[in-house]
Parts: sequence; structure tokens; C-alpha cells
Amino acid sequence: MSALLWLLTAVPLGAGAGLALAGRRADGAASWAGVAAAVVTLGLAVGAAVARPAVSAPLFAGVRAGLRVDGLSAVMVITVAAVTACVLLFSAGEFEESADRGRFFGLMLLFAGAMLVTVTATTLALLLMAWEVMGATSWALIGFRWRQEHRVRAADAAFLTTRTADLGLYLAAGAAVAGGAGSLRLDRLADPGTPWLHVVTAGVVLAAAGKSAQLPFSFWLSRAMQGPSPVSALLHSATMVAAGAYLLLRLHPLLAATGWAGPLVAWTGAATALALGVVAVAQPDLKQLLAASTCAQVGFIVLAAGSGGVAAGTAQLVAHAATKAGLFLAAGAWLSALGTKRLTALRSAARAYPVVGIAFTLGALTLAGLPPLSLWATKDETLAAAHHEDAALYAVGLAAAAVSAGYSVKALWYVLRPLPEDAEDAGGAGDAGARYDTEETGTRKVAPAMRPPLLLLAFAAATLGVLALPGVSAALADTVGASGEAGPRPWQFGLSAGVALGAGALAWWWGGRLVPVPGVLREWAAGWLHLERAAHALVVRPVLGLARAVAAFDDRIVDGAVRMTARGGLAAARTAARLDDDGIDALVRATAAGARRLGRWARRPQTGLLHQYYTQAAVSFAVLTLIALLVR
Repeated sequence: MSALLWLLTAVPLGAGAGLALAGRRADGAASWAGVAAAVVTLGLAVGAAVARPAVSAPLFAGVRAGLRVDGLSAVMVITVAAVTACVLLFSAGEFEESADRGRFFGLMLLFAGAMLVTVTATTLALLLMAWEVMGATSWALIGFRWRQEHRVRAADAAFLTTRTADLGLYLAAGAAVAGGAGSLRLDRLADPGTPWLHVVTAGVVLAAAGKSAQLPFSFWLSRAMQGPSPVSALLHSATMVAAGAYLLLRLHPLLAATGWAGPLVAWTGAATALALGVVAVAQPDLKQLLAASTCAQVGFIVLAAGSGGVAAGTAQLVAHAATKAGLFLAAGAWLSALGTKRLTALRSAARAYPVVGIAFTLGALTLAGLPPLSLWATKDETLAAAHHEDAALYAVGLAAAAVSAGYSVKALWYVLRPLPEDAEDAGGAGDAGARYDTEETGTRKVAPAMRPPLLLLAFAAATLGVLALPGVSAALADTVGASGEAGPRPWQFGLSAGVALGAGALAWWWGGRLVPVPGVLREWAAGWLHLERAAHALVVRPVLGLARAVAAFDDRIVDGAVRMTARGGLAAARTAARLDDDGIDALVRATAAGARRLGRWARRPQTGLLHQYYTQAAVSFAVLTLIALLVR
């Protein structure tokens, strides 16, 4: 059985690496090779979910690289593989012949493979490696059209934001080692005592909040909309954004061990669900609306994780994955056909493209939480877990559910309503400010290969509410090891249904008119609460200022001292050189000259003539005699 688990991760990673490395040479076969690899991965995922294999291999001293498919990861591997297969099938119909298909399908498979390793990893070390691969491939996918500078900047912003939060996992790993959990096994992270337990928990919560675009990190998901629509569909549904929520569900015992982490996570999820729901209502762009709704809907999963609702959060994650993947693919189909994602320009788009319209309508109604569709039922599961912990959490979650109905029905209103009477012909969408082709030149058609995955995901979104049926819910709770969780009561089902229906009806009646709030509030919500601006003011600018100060200190003080030392050394060397040239060398030269002169003098008496030697000896003897007489 271990081979099954190795294959589950090796097939997407190997196929993805091969296609990405082959690049343009693989363009011809990349689409169907990618789809085939995704379908094989889905088959392996189903087999692994049934067999529940586990493998392990040494990684570092005392740390193993373990993979295991247990109850929770069994649900996740099927979800990841199924959504990946649908998204890649859709992509095969969307990308034109001239597109860099080899690189795109390769990166998508690597992205999905990294998520599969993340959800099956049993140690923090291996999970962290897959986490990093997922972040790197998301950067490459968001900036896939890298010749357009604004897309590259968006990819950088998304990557740097999530990387900042990812440092929490490194902090958690270091604290776990310091606290005695040196094996880094996920099921042993709650073992360290105070204060390491709190550091581990804080690191995990930080990393999960960043990856799942929860407050205050939500803005990176807005920037990620610069990627192709299939990337958005995969990133928002079953992979990167879901990874943070999955981590919180997986490590719920760690949250519970601290006492403070559970409420913090629950309130973060509730606040994100409500605030980003308001942001979604204010968006004039369909993809931005869906992106903000992802933050809000994942907020319900985070709320469930913080409230101890592991089974409820898992059901919400699965239902949301199918719903959001289908909605993003529908938005991508319209973007490809009409060249726009502006809501005002998408009026009547569902009528013009009925298959896409049916899929989008089912997805939007599901996202609105209308009964009996899936997110109505699974959201009630999460709200029941919240109610069990704190009635205030339940109230905030219910308000967020009402807002969900508002933004979902708003999007539906635009795509279903007919064009106004003064609509222009094929080149326009109703008014001078709402023309097609605002983003790219539309093809005015939806490829046949794009339709089946849309309908499959819409069907799944509508029917996955079975996960909340009493018998199925209990089985799911047993599967993920969360038996005995509090379920919703009948009045909670009725209340949430009434709230969703009322809010949805109000949103439909209100239509495309502006929400009656002060303009500054509308601008604040449309600008994603100015979170990116706040991040620049509170983090980026201070960090850049500190970096500039450190660089100036390095240039002026450290480098200055080094330069002054060098100059002093050169001056000392010149002085020593002058002393050597003018002093020692001069003395040596003078001594040599004197010696040569004495030598010449000494050679003069050596004439070789005997009478001269005799004369010299006589003179010398006379001089010596005279000296002896004088000194006597």
C-alpha cells in the first residue's frame, strides 16, 4: 500500500516537473497529458482514501518524512484531486494554441502535488517543504503572463505577504525543537510545555491566517486575481487558501492546549467572514467579488476550527471547494468569451451563454447559503459549533451568512438580468462605461471542453449538502476523528434559511443600485478595507526605512571605518616607503659608497714597485716613531 501513497504524490509532481521543464516543446501534448495525470491522481486519491496507507523515510537526524492518509486527509486528497482534474479539463479548452501550455499545466500539477503532500504530511518538516513549493508555484502561476508588469507586481505582493506569514511555521518548528518535540511530528506539537507551547501555537496560527487570507492578510488574494482564471479556481478552492484552514483543522488539539488560540482563531474567522463579506458586496468586478467571498467563506472554516468543529469545518471546506471552483471557472469562461469581468458589462451573460449561466446560477445560489444547497447545510454545521462556544460568535457568523446572500445574489442579478433597452449591439453591454473587452479581446464563444467541468462542479456544489445529513454527518465526524461534535438544531436551520432568503430577496430587489452608505465607507470597502495600504504604512515602509538606515550605517560607519583604515594603512605604507627609500636605503647606499671610496684609497699604495713599498714603510716607521715620542 505504501506504493499507492508514493504514487499519489509522485504522479502530479513528476508529471508537473516534466511538463514545466519541457516548456514550449510540450505545448502540443501538455493539455491532455496534464488532464491524464490529474485523472490518474484522482484514481490514486480514491484508492488511498479507501486503503489509508502510511509511509515514512528518514529526513534529518531524529526527523522523518512521513506521509499518511487518515480520515481528514482522505477527504482532502479526494477534494484536491477532483478539483484539479476539473480545472485542468477546463483549461484544456480555454488556452489558445499559442499559449505556453507546457509551463502552465506543469506548474498547475506541481501546485496540486505540493498540496497533496501538505495534507498527507505527518511531520512539520515535510509539511513545511510542501508549503514552500506551493508558495513558489503560486507566485509563478499568478505571474504566469510575466511580460505584463502589473501581473508580476501582483505576484510579488501575494508571494511576499504569504511568505511573511509563513515565517510562523519556521518559528513553530524552532520552538518545537527547543521544547522537546524534536521529531516535529504533527501529533506531538502540543507536547512542549510553557512557554514553547505558546510559541509553537502562535507560529502555526500566523502561518495559517496568512495562507488562508484571513484578517489582516486578506489583501493578497485581491492581487492574486491577476493570474489566469483556472489558477484562481484552483488556488481559491482546494489548494493554497484551503491549506491554512486545513492546518488549523488538523492541529485543533494544539489550539485547544493553549486555551487562548481557539477563541482567537474563531474570532478571526468570524470577523473575516463578516468584514470581507462587506468587501465583496462593494466590488464592481466579478473576480474581485469572488476573491473577497473566498476570504469570507474560508472564515467560516476558520471559525469552525477555532470552535472545535473539525467535522463541520471539513464539510464546509469540501462544499466551498466545489462551489468556488465552479464560480471562478464560469467567470473565466465569460472573461475568455467577452473579454471582461466587470459586473456592469456582464449583464445578461448567463442568457448569452446558457451552460455557463446554469453553472454560475447554481454556484451563486449555493454560495448565498440558500436551502437546500450545500453551503446552507454545512454553514449551519459551523455556526452550530460556534454557538456551542459563544453565542456572540454565532451572531457574528449569522450576520456574515446574511452578507453572503447579499454579495452572491448581487453577482447573480447582473448576469441574469436582460440588457437594458438602450443596450448597444455586440460591441457593448448596455452603457458607455460597460463595454466588453475591457481586459482582453474576447473570443465570443465558450469551448466545448470548458462545459463538462462547469456542470460537474455545479452539481457537486448543489448536492454536497448531504454531508450535513444526520447519518452522513455522523459518519464524516467519525472519519475525521471528531465524534460527538455539536450539530445544528432545527431552529438554527430555520433561522439561517430565513436570514439567507431574506437577505437574498433584498439584494435582488435592490439590484445594481449603490448601497446607501457614505461614499467614504463604500470606497473603503471597495478598496479591501485599505489593508494593503495599512500593510505598507505599518510594515513595508518601516521595514524599508530600517533597511535604508542599516544600509546608511553600513555605508557611512562600517564601510567608512574600513575605508579610513585602508587609507591609514596606505599612508603608513607610503611613510614607511619614504623612510625606507630616504633613510635606510640612503644609509646603505652611503655606507657602500664609503666602502668603495676606502677601497679605492686602499688600492693606491699597491703599485707593485719595491722602492715605493720601501719608501712607504720608511715613512710609516718615521710617523709611528714621531707619534711615540709625542705621546710619551
